[in-house]
Amino acid sequence: MTSAFTQIHALWPNRERRKSIWAIAIPIMGGMMSQNLLNLVDIGMVGHLGDSALAATGIGSFTNYLAISFIIGLSAGVQALAARRLGQERHTETAIPLNGGLMLSLLIGLPLTAVLFMLVPLAYTFLSHDGEVVAQGIPYLQIRILSMIAVGMNFSFRGYWSAIHMTGVYLRTLLIMHAINIFLNWVLIFGHLGAPEMGVFGAGLATTISLYIGTGLYFFFALRHAQDKGFMHQIPSRSALWQQFKLSLPSSLQQLFFAAGLVALIWIMSQIGTAEVAAVNVLMTFHITAILPAFGISLAATTLVGNALGRGDPEAAAMWGWNAAAISLVYGVILSIFLIPFASPLLGVFLTNPETRQLAYLPMILWALAIGLDTSGMVLMNSLIGAGDTRRSMWVSVIAQWVFFLPLAYVVGPVLGFGLLGVWVVNVLYRTGQAIASARLWADRRWAEIKL
Repeated sequence: MTSAFTQIHALWPNRERRKSIWAIAIPIMGGMMSQNLLNLVDIGMVGHLGDSALAATGIGSFTNYLAISFIIGLSAGVQALAARRLGQERHTETAIPLNGGLMLSLLIGLPLTAVLFMLVPLAYTFLSHDGEVVAQGIPYLQIRILSMIAVGMNFSFRGYWSAIHMTGVYLRTLLIMHAINIFLNWVLIFGHLGAPEMGVFGAGLATTISLYIGTGLYFFFALRHAQDKGFMHQIPSRSALWQQFKLSLPSSLQQLFFAAGLVALIWIMSQIGTAEVAAVNVLMTFHITAILPAFGISLAATTLVGNALGRGDPEAAAMWGWNAAAISLVYGVILSIFLIPFASPLLGVFLTNPETRQLAYLPMILWALAIGLDTSGMVLMNSLIGAGDTRRSMWVSVIAQWVFFLPLAYVVGPVLGFGLLGVWVVNVLYRTGQAIASARLWADRRWAEIKL
């Protein structure tokens, strides 16, 4: 009993290790919180244009996330390689993976942008049969698609700043970018300061412009802080670029399948009923907001694991993974204690229909009970990515979601008639199983043998 307690206690990080984790995680958390605030501001501004405008931007934003999900995954290779080089004390080479990520963003982003831009009209008419929504949504989504290269580069920069413990640069850039986006929304949506009134298209144009301004800011900061680390000086060789692409590919596919899985979940819920779709949208919003701190901890674990392996210290790498997961588990338990008694009033803020609110109540309780395991599993999955074990991380995510959760959710929900509650029981089992699988992969330490 004493031995087991000692082992569990060892997983909790000491003060210095907690400081190292939070130093990386807090700026990332701040950036993600600002993104949520920006989304609310966007909704508030576009909401003044009417329901059709709000529907057009909602469908467009969700579809855009699916479109850019593959290129977002390129940041995983940048962060894993740069963190490893920092741990190896090859300081003049830490920015070479960033150079590679920027090159891949351009090489992949250009043709992908061209193809998806042309497919937007077809995709939008499939997603909505409302003529007014389609008319406003097509140009909105097309202008958002044009930001794909900027998105790929921005995520590559985020991976790099996280890897070298300079997430403050990421936070500053994101805050400036969001402030510009809000200002341009006000100007372009409503036609202020002599600009034409563009409505929904103006919202998309504002976002795209702000993303490219953000890219420019990242280049500016990198020229100031990373030139001596190889930024824009040392171009990765063809073989090194290919290795980085292969390292990033599983994470890119993981992002793509996850985004597609969210679309599939919404479709499954639509087969049950409109109230269920509304309830799931609120539950997913709560989920995304609640995991933001754990997301920051996850990226901190990715960096610290990579640094330790770069120093040739797999023991320290293993403990960084467990330490970060322990912090996330405690955060999840505390959040559960808060959420469970306040579940009903919190749902009431977003769901005014009492029947829909009652429909979402038990699923929210189930989710709250499982959030500790869910977030700690997410941390360990990102620890695998930091170790370069992107392939096994991908398989855990894809198999859990597409082989287990989505087929079983369809059978339990629409087919057997257990509704939203049945689907959410399956969801909790899926997220818990994914966390356990990630913990087992982290415990087997096969990741320690990967050379980067």
